[in-house]
Amino acid sequence: MISRRGLLTGGAAAAGVGVAGVVGWEAAPYNLRFQVRKKLGLEHPFVPDAAEGRVRVEQVTSTHMGPIDLFTAVPAGHGNGAGLPVVVVLHGGSATAASFRSIGLGHFVTAAVEAGAPPFVVAGTDDGPNGWLPTAGVDPQAMLHDELPGWLDQRGFAADRRAVWGWSRGGYGALRYLQARPGWARGLALFSPALNAGNPVLDDLSMLGGLPWGLWCGASDPFHDGAVALSREAPTAPDPWVQGDGGHTRVYWNAHTLEMLHFLTTTL
Repeated sequence: MISRRGLLTGGAAAAGVGVAGVVGWEAAPYNLRFQVRKKLGLEHPFVPDAAEGRVRVEQVTSTHMGPIDLFTAVPAGHGNGAGLPVVVVLHGGSATAASFRSIGLGHFVTAAVEAGAPPFVVAGTDDGPNGWLPTAGVDPQAMLHDELPGWLDQRGFAADRRAVWGWSRGGYGALRYLQARPGWARGLALFSPALNAGNPVLDDLSMLGGLPWGLWCGASDPFHDGAVALSREAPTAPDPWVQGDGGHTRVYWNAHTLEMLHFLTTTL
């Protein structure tokens, strides 16, 4: 069986990228990946030129998931983040909590605050083999509900003031989770949620009624039709609802991450 890390490493090697075989492409430092993409003439994701604050990846043990990584990022100048509200991140299928640093989340948090957003923390964990849905003795939804708030509280954050951001299958997982736990989040941001028109999740979107939520999906994204259907079926329309050029890529998502964080922090 090939692990996610092994698959990423193999994909990088197959593309002719000179990254050591023991290091997965997503685990490689962002600056290294930036330089490789630049040399290959590939478009690279935007990351703001802002300092990282306090960025940590810790292993925690969940009764619902087993050992998983917990990522936290506090904006520069805000110490350990005591008392700050939290943007909870549900990642997509090609990412892990350990890869959040290379994606640039530590820089985005600081840049958003420097641009006027009220201080906040970003936090996220690994998902399970079926994404953010329960399967075969693993229950990410139960972990989010029963354990994540306690871990955040132990680290001094305002665990009861939380919004959710998910991309790709993390966006789909966020919808499914909030269906089961309406009221858990004060705001919701979805990047390219992995659903198609006609998906059963669209049958009951009552949890979006009155919830501030935004939706971002590029016109070339394979899930664009699903995003359009979601925007139409929801009892409250997404605001913002951002489309434009772009596909199901980190380039598109990073280009909109600052505006998304500004939106989410208004809900906290």
